[in-house]
Amino acid sequence: MLIPILIAIVVVVVLFVVIVATRPSEFRITRKATMSAPASAIFAQVNDFHNWDVWSPWAKLDPNMKHTFEGPASGVGASHSWSGNNKVGEGNATITESQPHDRIVIRLEFLRPFTATNTAEFLFQPTGNQTAVTWNMYGTNNFMGKAFGMIMNMDKMVGRDFEKGLASMKTLVETG
Repeated sequence: MLIPILIAIVVVVVLFVVIVATRPSEFRITRKATMSAPASAIFAQVNDFHNWDVWSPWAKLDPNMKHTFEGPASGVGASHSWSGNNKVGEGNATITESQPHDRIVIRLEFLRPFTATNTAEFLFQPTGNQTAVTWNMYGTNNFMGKAFGMIMNMDKMVGRDFEKGLASMKTLVETG
């Protein structure tokens, strides 16, 4: 009786490993919002990490989060490190590309609760007196990331945070 149970466990484990291994390594999370504000006003909110506490969805999850800023105040080379509770974790963000009123690219290094290096990208597309803002995050999942993705829908989980952040940013730039 013990041998059939062990064989069944091995088969389940092997099937799980094969399924996880065949999942795509690349991921992309994208959310968009249209704001009644000039691209320059919205760009300024993203291009300076000192502004993020006002609109970032993660700042609200841990008001006691510790922040460290390095490099220039804004633009390429500006860096922000954070350490907080289990909801926000620990990591570092560095602006690697800053094209005024058009595009910002950020290298994200997560240290806790998991390690990962991803890219965040903000695109600003003016249309009349409005600006369409696109917030992307993309990267590569290792085996554990792919396995976690089978249990948790990262697009929905992180996407909700992006939606909250864009809504806060919209309120800020449209009323400020």
